[in-house]
Amino acid sequence: MRKPPLLTLVAALLAASWGASLGVLHLRGDIPVIDGVEATLTNFRTTLLGRHTPPDIVTIVAIDDDTARQAGAYPLPRATLAKIVTNIQKSKPKAIALDMLLVDAGPEEGDKALADALGQGNTVLAAAAVFPESRQQIADTGENLLTGLPKASELLLPQRRFTDAAAVGFVNVQTDKSGAPRFVPMLLRSGTSIVPSFPLRVATLASGADPVIEPDGILLGDREVGTDIGHMLPLSFYGPRGTIRTISATAVLNGQIPENVIKDHIVVIGATVTGGGDVFPTPFDPVFPGAEVISTAITHLMAGDGLVRDHNVRLIDAGLAVALSVLLIGLLAWQRSAIGIATILSVIFLWAMVNLAAFAHGIWLSAALPMAAAGPPAVLFGAAQLLLGRRQAHHFAQQSQLLQRVQAPGLTEFLARNPDFLTQPVRQDAAVVFIDINGFTGLSETIGPTAVRELLNDFYNLVDDEVIANNGAIISFMGDGAMILFGLPQPGPQDATNALRCCVRLADRTRRWLEGLPEATTSRIGFKIGAHFGTIVASRLGGGSRQQITATGDTVNVASRLMEVAARFGNEVAISDELLKVAGRDSEPFQTGTLDGPMETQLRGRAGSIAVWLWKI
Repeated sequence: MRKPPLLTLVAALLAASWGASLGVLHLRGDIPVIDGVEATLTNFRTTLLGRHTPPDIVTIVAIDDDTARQAGAYPLPRATLAKIVTNIQKSKPKAIALDMLLVDAGPEEGDKALADALGQGNTVLAAAAVFPESRQQIADTGENLLTGLPKASELLLPQRRFTDAAAVGFVNVQTDKSGAPRFVPMLLRSGTSIVPSFPLRVATLASGADPVIEPDGILLGDREVGTDIGHMLPLSFYGPRGTIRTISATAVLNGQIPENVIKDHIVVIGATVTGGGDVFPTPFDPVFPGAEVISTAITHLMAGDGLVRDHNVRLIDAGLAVALSVLLIGLLAWQRSAIGIATILSVIFLWAMVNLAAFAHGIWLSAALPMAAAGPPAVLFGAAQLLLGRRQAHHFAQQSQLLQRVQAPGLTEFLARNPDFLTQPVRQDAAVVFIDINGFTGLSETIGPTAVRELLNDFYNLVDDEVIANNGAIISFMGDGAMILFGLPQPGPQDATNALRCCVRLADRTRRWLEGLPEATTSRIGFKIGAHFGTIVASRLGGGSRQQITATGDTVNVASRLMEVAARFGNEVAISDELLKVAGRDSEPFQTGTLDGPMETQLRGRAGSIAVWLWKI
């Protein structure tokens, strides 16, 4: 198996470290920015899953606008509150919870009536805690279960005569940056005292079981309710306002409520009057009564149907943060193609579906933490890969350009697609053209190496231009000449025609180039071209580190010797009769210049003669 590149290993290690560090902070509850994003994503998941029916546990008695009008005042007179409590007690509720602060004394008669009413059954009064900061820094403190609780600087308690008649709990909630209630602290610290929340006190009275504080929750009888860091109870709203059954306090005052909505229920008395101020925004409703927030928490405690977000869930979050970070790095390194992108999107979609499914089943897996853990490393690694890819592309482009200059033009792309091309010799028909500069050796001894280099470069450039324009392939530059092949990488019906057109245009182009040189140079050099058609053997020659495509055979030798024939007769181009026959009379030499032949000519080193044509402008 191929080892992953060093960049991928380093990126995966850094991504894992980043995810682990965020995971540790998440376990401590110490990432406010991510928590803010998580709140938004939680609202989205809540609304996406939609409204659901709450358990039939709590009934809200709302002090609404009708109640205030009937009583003639708001806040309600204590005597009116006493009547509401008394009427509710008649239907035998499990507990009555007054979600209102009774910190100030009222008229003696009304206060006494309310105190008497409160003492008739299980009743809980609301108190409030004042904190030195708007947001409490809650942390996981390990074995000590109580040291991480929110610390209150001041307590707002009901009047003493009321607390003597009823239990007290604190109605504080923890909100996010949007003001939406996210958690209800189950316990608060005030000095050396630990005080319970309003929902916990109500649930305790209603269930008749004293709460047992555990590391990740609260045990009420045989039911364990999970809590988050600092024994915070996550809130999961059932729907918009009124989803938990709500009746007007006016109906209670008038004795018009059915007994079955009160009997064996927890009754929460709270204000919904316009301008009362006890409202919050929630995912379902921008104006959600505080009494329904508290009722939601009480229902969670009694039914155990709230969100589970304890230490174990946060450990899963931390593990997912590391795993998703490393996985995305691996997928980005694996394949940067449509398949790779589709795989990455599939992984993200699968994770999102698992997250949503867990949320639907009451397990609050973090959505923001894995995103924060995997997003930056994936973006940085992707950017690094893109940068390196551009550098590699630039490097390969340079190499390709260099290869095209060194290798035969027209063969580079074919070799890239067919790397086994000519690993075994191939016999085929092709047209072979040779061009050479006469007198160049003597000239080079007098003009110096720099001038020689410039002269040859100019010559090579014009040969290269014409060969490419006529679909040929330069097999090699040989000092002051070149060998050109028409028929690679694959033979075609126009090979002979292309070769003859190239001969004519090379002759014209080379003649004009020579005429443009200084007189001292032009007078000493000329050029000759030989061209033939026949069977060649194309192959690769060379060792493992360096190979060259070449052509051998009698056809190649004849084409080379035809340059001597052109020079012997004082001509520029010598063409075999075979090549002209294959190209036909519509080929270039028949259309331009003067074509003489055929003449039977003996070639050096070859037995027998060959029919040759001479062409000139």
